Amino acid sequence: MTTQLSRANFSMSEDLREKIISTPEVVLDDPDVMRALISAKEDATGSNIVDLRGLAMERLEERLERLEDTHRDVIAAAYENQAGTNQIHRAVLKLLDAETLEGLLELLAGPISRTLRIDAVKLLLETEDEGALPTFADPNEIAVTTEPGFIDTYITYGRNRPARQITLRTVAPAQDLIYGNTSGFIRSEALMKLDLGDDRMPALLVFGSEEETLFKPSQGTDLLAFFSGATERVLRRWIG
Repeated sequence: MTTQLSRANFSMSEDLREKIISTPEVVLDDPDVMRALISAKEDATGSNIVDLRGLAMERLEERLERLEDTHRDVIAAAYENQAGTNQIHRAVLKLLDAETLEGLLELLAGPISRTLRIDAVKLLLETEDEGALPTFADPNEIAVTTEPGFIDTYITYGRNRPARQITLRTVAPAQDLIYGNTSGFIRSEALMKLDLGDDRMPALLVFGSEEETLFKPSQGTDLLAFFSGATERVLRRWIG
């Protein structure tokens, strides 16, 4: 009763009335105020009358919230993609600074790894004659020689299917041959199969990360394909 009397005795001040009439968007843009107005309308019409307009507004509000969530997700994805593009571009520029094969490996292990925020880099080179490969200061640090066919077997886990140019996946289990003593820490990897030209055996550039979600099969591979293409062209200068 007290509430009903207080509502009955309430009168809107002239200043407030003029303010609402002059700037109605202040009310329309406030979800709490709009919900209160709709609730008052429902109380006035009674429980046995269906307010279709109120239901429509509720559904529109739900759709608006979903659209806002989608909008935020799209913006976040765009920023993430832009950041990834910038990282790859900086890494490629560093790649082009290499003047020797040993210098390239040092760039991969140092500045490029830091730029891309990865924890391990390996370059697998298939060969039938290890003596035909250049001698590195420390070849096991980055470069690893393997027997013919190992790269496709590693990419496909030995399954009878074509090896894709770019493969993103979690590591289960990591290969000691590739990661050495750090194999127990690597949780995901990006595998980039490299074409070094006609009559040359394939190579594989491997990025390893301690983060399980850094490389996932659902991610796009365009940027890594660009980076691997640049790596192929640089490697062809020295590997015959």
